[in-house]
Amino acid sequence: MQIRDLPYPDPGVPDARSGPRFLLWLGRNQLGGQLKSLAWGLLHFGSIAGLPYMVGVAVEAVLDRSGGRLALTGALILLLGVAIALGDTMLHRTAVTNWITAAARVQQLLARKTAALGSALTRRVAAGEVVAVSTGDVEKIGWFVEALSRFAAAALTVVLVCVGLLVYQPALGIIVAIGIPVLALAVLPLLPRATRRADHQREKAGRATELASDTVAGLRVLRGIGGEELFLDRYRTASQEVRTAAVRSARMWAVISAIQVLMPGLLLIAVVWQGVHLAREGRVTVGELVTVYSAIMILNYPLRHFEEIAMAYSFSRPSAKRAARVLSLQRTTESTGSRTRSRDGAEDGAEGGAEGRVEGRVELGSATTPAMAQLPVDGSRTPTGDLYDPATGLLAPAGRLTAVVCGDPDEAGRLAERLGGHPAFDEAAGMPSVRLGDVPLDDLPLATARTAVLVQDKDPVLLSGTLRELLDVPASGAVSPEEALDAAQCSDVLDALAQASTDDDPMAAHLTERGRSLSGGQRQRLALARSLVTDPEALVLDEPTSAVDSHTEARIADGIRRLREGRTTVVLTSSPLLLDRAERVVFLADGEVTAVGAHRELVHTEPRYRAVVTRETDAERTAADTRTDTETDTDILTELDIEETA
Repeated sequence: MQIRDLPYPDPGVPDARSGPRFLLWLGRNQLGGQLKSLAWGLLHFGSIAGLPYMVGVAVEAVLDRSGGRLALTGALILLLGVAIALGDTMLHRTAVTNWITAAARVQQLLARKTAALGSALTRRVAAGEVVAVSTGDVEKIGWFVEALSRFAAAALTVVLVCVGLLVYQPALGIIVAIGIPVLALAVLPLLPRATRRADHQREKAGRATELASDTVAGLRVLRGIGGEELFLDRYRTASQEVRTAAVRSARMWAVISAIQVLMPGLLLIAVVWQGVHLAREGRVTVGELVTVYSAIMILNYPLRHFEEIAMAYSFSRPSAKRAARVLSLQRTTESTGSRTRSRDGAEDGAEGGAEGRVEGRVELGSATTPAMAQLPVDGSRTPTGDLYDPATGLLAPAGRLTAVVCGDPDEAGRLAERLGGHPAFDEAAGMPSVRLGDVPLDDLPLATARTAVLVQDKDPVLLSGTLRELLDVPASGAVSPEEALDAAQCSDVLDALAQASTDDDPMAAHLTERGRSLSGGQRQRLALARSLVTDPEALVLDEPTSAVDSHTEARIADGIRRLREGRTTVVLTSSPLLLDRAERVVFLADGEVTAVGAHRELVHTEPRYRAVVTRETDAERTAADTRTDTETDTDILTELDIEETA
């Protein structure tokens, strides 16, 4: 793999069982690049290791007054110099290629995992940690992959030099052969402590990054409540903790570096002392002593890579651990939708009918979906039919606009994720899959599931770019951007964007990151238009009008109903304006369907529904219960008329 070939057509399936296993998997997937780097590294380090021998031969030639040998030695030294330069250049080139391609592979894996998990990712991993993994941690992982081949080349060179010295001059070579392993192993007792300090530093840095990310994301809110200084103090404290941890880690690595300088010096003293005695006795020549001395000096260079690989592994191991943690998260694939549990605890088959009545009055619907024949779940066709959630008993009939009111506001978000095939991780175990027609969403390929059901959460994200790019999303083609913008009541947004555009074309106007230049209502309406353009088989909208005024909300409700006619649409809301325009309203309390009917009917007959929709307090509910049915009906109808007029 070359840099020009990035991105990878397929980054592969990582071994995310642990950080070291993930690093090993990366190394195996770059075996070709590692071998190239190793080969050039051996040329580079081997040529450097050959210089001491050539210097010794040159000294012997001078002592013997042999001009021919001296000239030949000079030519060989020149050739080694060329090999050193070539090896160093290509080693750097291949090593950096390994670094960049490894980092690119990890980033692709993280991007693919983020896309697969969607909003469920941030419930298991903090958003700041995901940012830290995809930036700083990726660099640390790439560093280790890049340093691995250089270390292997340096280690092989050291072994070859030690063996060569033993053969060349056994009396001095034995000292070098014993001393070099001692040099390499001298820092091992310090590595665990250095690793712990590096891990502590990375942990502090990760927390600071999370705090900074969360602070930036909520900056507008912080300014509104005057909490900027409080969060600034928190970040300042976290930053100082990172600095302290970094200093402690640097001190340990400074001690390791000092040992790496001290130990070779001691070895050099021992070799020179022994070599002088041997030279006096005539057992070694001056040229041999110079060769051994030069070899030890040269070995300091490859030995430095032992320290580098230790540092690279110490910093990359926690980074790889965090990356593996993110990559090990899985989308729920277990489908247990063949059986569901009814309210009284009895189990019924998914096709046996989840029919029931609440207080003998309201039919909750059925899981049976004859509108769709059995389809092969191979991703080639998008299933159609009723959208059914066995966990709550919610049934959204095909081709109709269904509004859902949840007694618990948090339940609405969880329900939206389940309907999109992304249940929360802590709820996923053993939970039956949502079904579209007769097909469990968990059994569908991810791309097909997202084509079938699209979920817009209550806080949609707008990416930076032009409005035309924002609406250029995978779609059926049945809904044009203009129709979607009109249904979402974006005329004022288009006017504002046209003024900001250089050619008065609102579609060419640039949107800032997350649409920060727009108001909350404008962002919400553009996100709604984007969802309407896709025209999925089933569209789930979670509070799509919470940031707009009542006049605009009423027009949006009409636009959604008109544009989505004949398509399955589920709106999670407590807005009377949206509920009154829905073809079917479902009320969920305590995690299950409690009532189904029209909005006006449920307001009259379901006290808990009325309390959620009208925001009744306990005192108001008690007072309402004491009224006569006629008085209640009259008041409710009056309230509805007032809302419709608004």
